[in-house]
Amino acid sequence: MSDQQKPKNPERHSTYIQKEKKSTKPFHKTPMLDQLESGPWPSFVTGLKRLAHNNNMMVDLLGQLEHSYKTRLGYWKGGTVSVFGYGGGIIPRFSEVAAMFPESKEFHTLRVQPPPGNHYTTKMLRQLSNSWNKWGSGLIAFHGQTGNIMFIGTTSENTQHFFDEINDFGWDLGGAGPCVRTAMSCVGAARCEQSNCNEQKIHRLLVNNFIDDMHRPALPYKFKFKVSGCPNDCMNSIQRADFAVIGTWRDDIQVDQKEVKAFVAKKGRKYVIDNVVSRCPTKALSLNDDDSLAVDNRNCVRCMHCINVMTKALSPGKDKGITLLIGGKRTLKIGDTMGTVIIPFMKLETDEDYEKLRALAATVIDFWAENGLEHERCGEMIERIGLVNFLEGVGVDVDPNMITHPRTSSYVRLDEWDQEAAKWNERKQAAG
Repeated sequence: MSDQQKPKNPERHSTYIQKEKKSTKPFHKTPMLDQLESGPWPSFVTGLKRLAHNNNMMVDLLGQLEHSYKTRLGYWKGGTVSVFGYGGGIIPRFSEVAAMFPESKEFHTLRVQPPPGNHYTTKMLRQLSNSWNKWGSGLIAFHGQTGNIMFIGTTSENTQHFFDEINDFGWDLGGAGPCVRTAMSCVGAARCEQSNCNEQKIHRLLVNNFIDDMHRPALPYKFKFKVSGCPNDCMNSIQRADFAVIGTWRDDIQVDQKEVKAFVAKKGRKYVIDNVVSRCPTKALSLNDDDSLAVDNRNCVRCMHCINVMTKALSPGKDKGITLLIGGKRTLKIGDTMGTVIIPFMKLETDEDYEKLRALAATVIDFWAENGLEHERCGEMIERIGLVNFLEGVGVDVDPNMITHPRTSSYVRLDEWDQEAAKWNERKQAAG
C-alpha cells in the first residue's frame, strides 16, 4: 500500500494487516458453471474463477453456486450484521450449506455511497480495490441497481475492518432497509450541455441533511432521492424515486435558425418532418417554407425529443430551474407508479432556494413517516389517502399541473375546480 493509500489512522488497523491472500483449496468440479463460459459472450463465471485463484471464499462460493444449479434451490438466508453506530448499509448473507462449503458460510454485501454524478479518480478506485482485496472477496459491482458501489462477499468480522479503512479514506455506507436510500445524480453540468440545474449540489444537500435517516432505519419503508439535470432523466428518477428532481426551464426553447437550416439541408425536409416535427407529442413544432422552425412554446411539454435530434439547433431555455415529482417506484403493493408533479417549477439560485428544497423534502418524509403503513412507499400512501390530502399535509397548494394525462385531472373534484382555478390564478397574479 502506497503512502497515499494508507489510512489516516493506521493504528486502528495495525492489528488486522494481512498478507496477500492465496487460494489453498482445490477447485470444486463445476460442469454446469463451465457450460456458461462456452457461449459467445463473456461470462460472470470467468470473473469468479479468476478471483478464486487468490481467495478460498470464492472457491467455495463457486461450489455452492454449482450445488444450487443442480438442486434448483437457493441456500442464502438473512440475519443481522452491522458496523458500530449504524443500523443499515449491509446485506447479510449466511449459507444454509455451510458444512459443505465452509469458506463461504458468510458472504455479506456492503453498500457504499458513490460520489455525486459518479465522479471518481483512479486514486479513489485503487483505495477501494486494495481494501476490498484485503478484507473481502474482491468481487465489486459498479454499480448495483440501488446506485451503490456493491462490495460482495465478506465475513462478519471483516465487515467492521473494511468499513473502518474506507471510512478513513472518506467513504460512507449507503442505505439498506426501511430508511432513506443512497441518492443518485447524473453527470449533469460537468459534461452535459442539457443540464438545467446544479445536480451535484442538490445531491449533496439532500444526502447530508438525511444521513441519519440513511444509517438508522426508522421509516415505513425505503425512500429514494434521484436527481436528473434535464427531462431526459438519465437517472430514471420519475420511475424509481420517491422524490425525483428534474432540471427544466420555463421560457422558450432556444432556436438557432441558421443551424436549423443547415440540419434541413443535410438531412432533407422529409427527414425533419418525419423524425422531428411529426414526433412532437403536442404538435408544437412546424417547419416553415424557408426551412426555419416554428415552436409553439405554450404547448411544449419539454419531452426533449427535438433537442436530442437537433442538438446544435435547439437547446433548453435560459430561465432554468427544477420540477419535483413524488411517488415513483417499482412493483410492490399497487404495481409500478411514476412520480406525480408536486412542484411544477422552482428556481434554485440562492441559499434560500436550496433551503426551501431541503425543507420540503423533510416535510414530505415526516408526513410519510407519520401516515404511511408498514412496508408502504410514499407513492402508495398518496394513492391510498388521495393527493389532495397529501398536499394539504405537506403545505403545498393544488396546481393544474398535477395531472395524470394532459388537460385532465383525476385528483381534484371537478365540481370544485372553478374555485381551485380561481385561487391558482390569484396566486399566479400575485407572483407576477
